[in-house]
Amino acid sequence: MSICPKNKSSKKRRDQRRANWKMSIPNLGKCSKCGVLMLPHRVCKACGTYNKKKIIAV
Repeated sequence: MSICPKNKSSKKRRDQRRANWKMSIPNLGKCSKCGVLMLPHRVCKACGTYNKKKIIAV
């Protein structure tokens, strides 16, 4: 058996719970070498560097 609600939840109360489901804009940082906007802690897709070190050849 599952838990049954004692009273009906109103539409306002239900929708207030769901008000924080929205997506947020990802934080973008500049690449230290080429200056392109990229996700932090990832290899830059433009120049292939991470933490000022060449990781992949582009």
